[in-house]
Amino acid sequence: MSDATGDVLVDWLGVRHAPAGAEARIVSLVPSITELLIDLGLGAQLVGRTHYCIHPAEAVQKIPSLGGTKKISLPKLRALRATHAILNIDENTVEMAEAIRAEVPNVVVTHPLGPDDNPRLYCLMAALFGRAREAEALVAAYEAARARLADAARSLPVRQVLYLIWHEPWMTVSRETYISRLLALVNWTTVGHDPAQRYPEVPMTDEFLAGTDLVLFSTEPYAFTEADVAAFRAAHPAGPQAALIDGEYASWFGSRAVKAMDYMAEFAGAMAR
Repeated sequence: MSDATGDVLVDWLGVRHAPAGAEARIVSLVPSITELLIDLGLGAQLVGRTHYCIHPAEAVQKIPSLGGTKKISLPKLRALRATHAILNIDENTVEMAEAIRAEVPNVVVTHPLGPDDNPRLYCLMAALFGRAREAEALVAAYEAARARLADAARSLPVRQVLYLIWHEPWMTVSRETYISRLLALVNWTTVGHDPAQRYPEVPMTDEFLAGTDLVLFSTEPYAFTEADVAAFRAAHPAGPQAALIDGEYASWFGSRAVKAMDYMAEFAGAMAR
């Protein structure tokens, strides 16, 4: 297995890590990567997680929680004697990373910028922790699902889409984000792009919404519901189509990305009808 850098053990900061093997004690502070590590068969080596690491439910209940993705208990972390901590540039803060480096000898930083970074992520985790066979199977499953989505996208219309992640203030995603690049696979271009911000604020006015075909209310990080969709429709009766979208499928990289390909094909198809 190899990644785009030519070295499967290089993380997204360009740091090359040594293989750890079966003795690793892993803390994952990224919910989607916690799920990935468990799906790779590494649940027994996971010694710490965040409150937001909720999948798969039965497995994560056995793993101690250290706090949130932005702030954890350093004394709890210290007590775990972790050998590896897995972080993400979007999920975790620089200050958190620096504090963890003082406690954990190996800090692995991830930053998938689009769905097609997933095979690299699978291979990095597998090379670190000795799960090459499992990663190869996951890469094959991703590539098959990705091909199915590409086939479905051939019949889907090009649309201008506003993807909402927060309320008060209203916030969306810029086009260099993982979410925007996933939506692009079904011919959807995200509106509200700001090259200076990954997650810009937007005004929810009729003027701003002019030219938008679809407004998506994500179930995370803000937990939008169907009530929010109904309120939008009432406030903008002549406005664009609106719908609730599963934020986990739209934003979680890792093993969930395989199912996300099929979810997006079905979801985009329904929006086109």
